[in-house]
Amino acid sequence: MCGISGVVNCGDCETLRRMNSIQAHRGPDDSGTWQQNFPNGTRVGLGNRRLAIVDLSPSGHMPMCNEDRTIWITFNGEIYNFAELRSRLQSRGHRFKSETDTEVVLHSYEESGPECVKQLNGMFAFAICDLRTTTPTLFLARDHFGIKPFYYFHQGARFAFASEIKALLEIPEIRAEMDPESLQQYLTFLWVPDPKTMFRGILKLPAGHHAIFRDGWLTITKYWNLTFPHVGAEYRMSEGELTEEIHERFRRAVRAQMVSDVPIGAFLSSGLDSSSIVAMMAQATPQPRTYTITFPRKYRVGETTLDDPKVADRLARRLGCEHHCIVVEPDVADLLPKLTWHMDEPTADPAIITAYLVCREARKQATVLLSGVGGDELFAGYRKYVAHYWAQRYLRTPQALRRFLEGIVGGMPALRGTALKGTIRLAKKMARSASLSARDRFIMNCTYLDAQQKQDLCAPEWDLALDPASSHRAAFGEVQHADFLNQMLYLDAKIFMASLNLTYNDKMSMASSVEVRVPFLDRELAEFVAWNVPPGLKLKGWFRPATKYIFRKAMREVLPREVLAQPKAAFAAPIDYWLANELREMTDDLLSESRLRQRGIFRAEAVRNFVNEHRHGKQDWSMQIWQFLTLELWMQQFLDGRAKLSFAEIPAQAATA
Repeated sequence: MCGISGVVNCGDCETLRRMNSIQAHRGPDDSGTWQQNFPNGTRVGLGNRRLAIVDLSPSGHMPMCNEDRTIWITFNGEIYNFAELRSRLQSRGHRFKSETDTEVVLHSYEESGPECVKQLNGMFAFAICDLRTTTPTLFLARDHFGIKPFYYFHQGARFAFASEIKALLEIPEIRAEMDPESLQQYLTFLWVPDPKTMFRGILKLPAGHHAIFRDGWLTITKYWNLTFPHVGAEYRMSEGELTEEIHERFRRAVRAQMVSDVPIGAFLSSGLDSSSIVAMMAQATPQPRTYTITFPRKYRVGETTLDDPKVADRLARRLGCEHHCIVVEPDVADLLPKLTWHMDEPTADPAIITAYLVCREARKQATVLLSGVGGDELFAGYRKYVAHYWAQRYLRTPQALRRFLEGIVGGMPALRGTALKGTIRLAKKMARSASLSARDRFIMNCTYLDAQQKQDLCAPEWDLALDPASSHRAAFGEVQHADFLNQMLYLDAKIFMASLNLTYNDKMSMASSVEVRVPFLDRELAEFVAWNVPPGLKLKGWFRPATKYIFRKAMREVLPREVLAQPKAAFAAPIDYWLANELREMTDDLLSESRLRQRGIFRAEAVRNFVNEHRHGKQDWSMQIWQFLTLELWMQQFLDGRAKLSFAEIPAQAATA
């Protein structure tokens, strides 16, 4: 796992050094740069920060070259089938000087060119400079699901890329400016969907794509996509055969991702996905390290989204794990600015806090952690999939009755601090979207501010006419032939998972120099599930559908009933409690009338209305207020010029700005 960077006709030698330095947390074990000037005036430079995972020796130093120094690579990620590829390449005469997967990618490109990415099973973002042509050619690639980030800037003959945006901001030619369209997407979804970022002119290479940059031209090509059969397709395997096959494929995926020359562990919540990973690890190695994070009791009252650490503890004892239950009471007012800096973009999902905290603590014993990200998108684990079928039945009731019920639900108080809080929140979300078409309903259930709310919130000069869900609608168009459950899974895998879940898992783990691997996103496993598991075996039943039905059945022999019966619980953070306590003063400061008027983005009275209704328990606006806080901190750090500071300096200065 590493931090990569590179420039073509941008900055100078010192620029590349700074780009490397600001990503030091991504690779504390080694650092390197390579640069070359060419007769046509082109100047190319590559940089790398290395977190050594496989082959810890100096032979893994990057940027790395082939034998005749005509091909150079800077690489971030892990290739799980590298041993197989290495053996094949050796049989064709390729010679290796290290035991790294980086060198396997280098020689795979030398052998197959851009087609090499189709042979890789893993997570990766890399750049190769090919000097075998008359002018240098950059080949760039991002893994199939977008597990690893790849940001870039292109303007004429100038091109630059990096693992993190803050590295690109070290280039004098790049200015930190907010993109207005991305702001609207952020206010809608809490984050900005790929390929855009919140920065004007800085983009993300989409998942499953590679690119070639040569002579000022950038050509981006899709090399892979997750596909599904047509609706009504016949599936050949029986339920019993699928159960056995999924169990075996998942076991192999976990074992493949356990290859490491440094200590390895796993996240362990009380949920099905992480528990399944740990169960497979326990079959492969004695006493696997596991990590659970929880908050003191006062934070948990009324928060149905927090996992039960007792369930995780019982499972760990049953499986013989070396278990670490981490009870944290963070100083969130100091922590939030730091994490905003690490995220690069405003990301208003409070799960970034728990992800960071567990990685920070786990780093004391382990450098690699396995995570359950992807299980919900693969096997249908989110409540919004269930909500789709509930809405279909709801639409059969008379329209007058629906309007009456929606009025009652909309006027219900938030019931903060009670077990009904989560149910009320879900009911309110469903009430505002149930009467829409299936596609619009699904998109609406992914949003936090609708068009009217954004119009009331934003100052008149901000153009809100653009469709923030254009990428969602385009994704629906790619799988319109499939069953609607598979369409929803596709959207979440391509947009929600890639742009949010995988992004914050990468950034928050790298903030502590930890590598996170995701066995559910083994490419071969994902393709098998997409094409062989009927929708009715992913989400089974109608009134109370069983989520991830076939996967639960596949894990019956290795997990106790207590875990198999666990409902979905998103392990987020108690932001409602924090906003009412630790963050009350910060909220009043960062969202003060004078500051909001100075920014000129939001109407101060509209923001104050959100805060007051939330504090009086009239509505649960915790996520929206978190959005406003995160955006203000991001603007202070990046738009106001603070991104040049080290992350150790930023929290105190941003919190008191």
